[in-house]
Amino acid sequence: MKPQITPTSLIWRDGRLLPWDEAVLHVMSHVVHYGSSVFEGIRFYPTPAGPALFRMKDHMRRFVESCRIYRLPLLYDADALSSACIALTEANGLPHGYVRPIALRGYGAAGVNPTASPVDTYMVCWPWGTYLGDGALDDGIDVCVSTWRRAAPDTFPMLAKAGGHYLAAQLMKLEAIANGFAEAIALNTSGLVSEGSGENVFLVKDGSLITPSIDGSQLPGITRDAVIEIARDLGIPCREQSVPREMLYVADELFLTGTAAEITPVLSVDRVPIGKGHAGSVTRRIQQTYLGIAHGNVEDAHGWLTYVRSRSTASVNGR
Repeated sequence: MKPQITPTSLIWRDGRLLPWDEAVLHVMSHVVHYGSSVFEGIRFYPTPAGPALFRMKDHMRRFVESCRIYRLPLLYDADALSSACIALTEANGLPHGYVRPIALRGYGAAGVNPTASPVDTYMVCWPWGTYLGDGALDDGIDVCVSTWRRAAPDTFPMLAKAGGHYLAAQLMKLEAIANGFAEAIALNTSGLVSEGSGENVFLVKDGSLITPSIDGSQLPGITRDAVIEIARDLGIPCREQSVPREMLYVADELFLTGTAAEITPVLSVDRVPIGKGHAGSVTRRIQQTYLGIAHGNVEDAHGWLTYVRSRSTASVNGR
């Protein structure tokens, strides 16, 4: 099967820029056997002042905190990682794309105890288009409620963005695709709505925005937080609460959020049309504002953009 990732020139590993094909692991690396990694995903967008990373500092803070939760002795603080992220993005010369920092336990331990394995830190940059399919942002997607549940709060620490957590997400995604859906929404152990395989969930009811409360079964998304802030700026009421499954079916609008998914409208759940069967006005307002900020066309009042090149330099160079 042909890889879906378009290689770029360079990958950052522990302070060095390596050619793409040289960033390899030994098959006996701890991460290969036990999923012992944490990672992040950061999009960067074209703006009038050149490429800009969206909420990079918040992603790097979560990355460092994920390492702390999983007791990965990371050698870099958030500032050092942010500098490496900017340098890598500039070195690869892409106008837009995605950066994935990842810290993993390498070759050393053979058993579950990971302490004999070194922690290696990588950062990869590549072009990545619409995550949930061509046209998903404009046309919306059909989703299902998964038969797979999210883990209980005392099973995995869901505040961490860890590689092993996504084994369940893979099952959800594969099931959804096999049944003709673009994505799945999972319930928590109480049968309430949690999140998608890699996205948070928002619904609109009577003009108000609603998202499931953080209950230990889902990742508190950085895009989720951005949507809550944008809703506040736009004067759209927003609340976090428990969401029963059937509330999805009677929502006026529904959308998924994530760094990869951005703001993706949902047209139906389990073949039940949502609202009028197309992206609603609240979804569009939030999506347009979010992407407007990311592309530098709407005021960045929250300071979410980090420019790959300084704005003054970009202006002088006419780029």
